[in-house]
Amino acid sequence: MARIAFLGLGVMGGPMAGHLAAAGHDVTVYNRTAARSLAWVSEHGHQASPTPAEAVADAEFVMMCVGNDDDVREVALGKSGAIGAMADGAVLVDHTTASADVARELAAACAERGLGFVDGPISGGQAGAETGQLTVMCGADDPAVFESARGVIVSYAKECRRLGDAGAGQTTKMVNQICIAGMVQALSEAISFAQKAGLDVDEVVQTIGKGAAASWQMDNRAATMAAGEFEHGFAVEWMRKDLAICLAEAERLGARLPVTALVDQFYKQIIERGGSRWDTSSLVQLLQQP
Repeated sequence: MARIAFLGLGVMGGPMAGHLAAAGHDVTVYNRTAARSLAWVSEHGHQASPTPAEAVADAEFVMMCVGNDDDVREVALGKSGAIGAMADGAVLVDHTTASADVARELAAACAERGLGFVDGPISGGQAGAETGQLTVMCGADDPAVFESARGVIVSYAKECRRLGDAGAGQTTKMVNQICIAGMVQALSEAISFAQKAGLDVDEVVQTIGKGAAASWQMDNRAATMAAGEFEHGFAVEWMRKDLAICLAEAERLGARLPVTALVDQFYKQIIERGGSRWDTSSLVQLLQQP
């Protein structure tokens, strides 16, 4: 069992830290809103610290799951940040969905201090975090560092794979979000078309869902999309943050993402309708209520 610090107890981080505690690890948590840390300790036991630096002081592994690049830099590199206080040989695993640039920045900062680093963004949503069934896409310059971290990550993951050096995890997460954006738009159009044609969407989905059109989105979101229910799941504002990262990296690489750019603008329209916290499947509303 390992000594672990977990930094960031949002809808993903809180359950992930809980799985580490349940697996028998010694867990210290930190969250910028201290009340959330105390609530986590009340539920799971273990201990909380008021700053990242204090949380990581004795940790062998530091897991971080915060909001965006700025949050990552603040928690890892800022005043009372984690990297400056980590013990020699400890490993930082960043589960935040952030840019590949910030992953490589953290990798360099860790290397200067003799620390290991893994960028490991996650997919599977809140449900995956709660059930310990996340997919973790990893980048690490040192395969041995990844293998050591993997032994901890499996507490909340069904799949954990190294895709390359630092930054490869983040670029793989971009691929994931590009796929989701296109799939949700296609499913939105299909459901709207089926409804206008007078078809029973549930019957249609049960039929085509056993063929080549099958997808996670169809299995888990088609019914709520047809019903116009969006108060659940991965929020539109989070998806727009992720797609902005995808589009910026695509520009840097010279890659074309025409469908992704279009879907990003559709999500902008959803936000303008007051749906910033709706599930990403709310794209269908633009077709159901033009």
